Amino acid sequence: MEYQSTRAPFVKLSASQVIVKGISDEGGLFVPETFPDLSLSFPKMAEMSYRELAKFLFSQFLSDFTPEEISDCVEKAYTAEKFDDEEPVRLVPLTKTGEQKYLLELWHGPTCAFKDMALQILPHFLTKALKKNAPEKEALILVATSGDTGKAALEGFRNVDDTKILVFYPQNGVSPMQQLQMQTQEGENVMVCAVAGNFDDAQSGVKNIFTDQVLKAQLEKRGLLFSSANSINWGRLLPQIVYYFYSYFELYRKGVLRTFGDKLNVVVPTGNFGNILAAYYACRMGIPIGRFICASNANRVLSDFIHTGLYDRRREFYTTTSPSMDILISSNLERLLFALSGENHQALASWMAELASNGYYEVGKEISEKVKMLFFGGSCDDARTASTIRQMLEKEGYLCDPHTAVAVEVYRQYLAETGDHTPTVIASTASPYKFVSSVSQAVGLQVQEDEFQGLMELEKISGTKAPAQIKALSEKEIRFTEIVKKQNMGDFVLHCADSLWG
Repeated sequence: MEYQSTRAPFVKLSASQVIVKGISDEGGLFVPETFPDLSLSFPKMAEMSYRELAKFLFSQFLSDFTPEEISDCVEKAYTAEKFDDEEPVRLVPLTKTGEQKYLLELWHGPTCAFKDMALQILPHFLTKALKKNAPEKEALILVATSGDTGKAALEGFRNVDDTKILVFYPQNGVSPMQQLQMQTQEGENVMVCAVAGNFDDAQSGVKNIFTDQVLKAQLEKRGLLFSSANSINWGRLLPQIVYYFYSYFELYRKGVLRTFGDKLNVVVPTGNFGNILAAYYACRMGIPIGRFICASNANRVLSDFIHTGLYDRRREFYTTTSPSMDILISSNLERLLFALSGENHQALASWMAELASNGYYEVGKEISEKVKMLFFGGSCDDARTASTIRQMLEKEGYLCDPHTAVAVEVYRQYLAETGDHTPTVIASTASPYKFVSSVSQAVGLQVQEDEFQGLMELEKISGTKAPAQIKALSEKEIRFTEIVKKQNMGDFVLHCADSLWG
């Protein structure tokens, strides 16, 4: 299995090489040259545990990793101790309101967000890939986060040999609990810094650093190689494919799906398009997904694109109660368009250049119609998000976070518009206790200045328990308070390389 760049047809690399590099030199994203059709293996796969399924799927794409190396990565990443259960994810039926929907809880890992599913295993992929390609170098992991990725990456890479990690997050653009999780991060090889701006400022700053050849050369002299833990890295995206296979087989085992041809719909609260893209790739490999339901918050650039074929980031940016979706430049959409355009490198390079220079691009009628056939786009503002959180608790007895609430509301929009009652999996991406203030307000509680006082009141009214790792934050020391401007991010990287890790 070799990988190509979305923007350069001459680039061909192995799995370990693309995991180390993260992003191609010209700014393109790496994609596999082929996606295997695994449908004939479904009877065997349906009998596998989550870990067995992960090993099998990874073996299809990590062809320069040995079976023993893949097994070692999986066994170290998905332990019962880290994910507080035998299986890392849970599928929870919610049928009291007559809808055949199932919440795929992806937040039972160490940082209480779905990013743990990928970021607990990426460090193991990366360290093995480094030994194959640059054994004399250390990896400098750069991350731009809209909330959950940062903490999950920090925890995954904490004190991992031959790695350093630097996380940038938007100042005033994450929840108080998300910020506290990052600011109190332990580890000798970690660094956290706020960016004066929004997530797109942080993300574009990191992308610019990756393609800055002068800065890259300066770091190489210091024995450091850039890599990424964002979903632009294939090693981050690949593990997300697994839980869509697992969900399908779990519903088959429960008798909800009677044959391997029965269709499933998938709803994903979407910001950077990585999580829903993983579902699309699962479909490319045989999972019969009927419709991909893309749920946006007030920053509805993706849902507008699905309806019009015009991607336009020239709009007001909203800071919402679902901050992990506060994004106007959705990087992984590039990978979808690469597939739907017939792997047209030239078109992708042109569209991304237009986005960078003009703030928009239009894909044309043919590709736009393909997108509409596959995807449904809907959006949900903060007021409807809050009412959905309240209704979910009152009618379903289920406390959800704002991102999951956005997905539930957009699913209801889809039902009202289409009448399609195909069994549906809704990605539940974070614990509600990462968003204490907004969830408390939604269910009628007075917002407390002390997040942890609010947490206890939320436990009482909902009858649920906050994760122990969230409660423990109240006793941790704040380590990181730095703030930089977008244009100074590269200088800060060098400062860390020389002063913090030099």
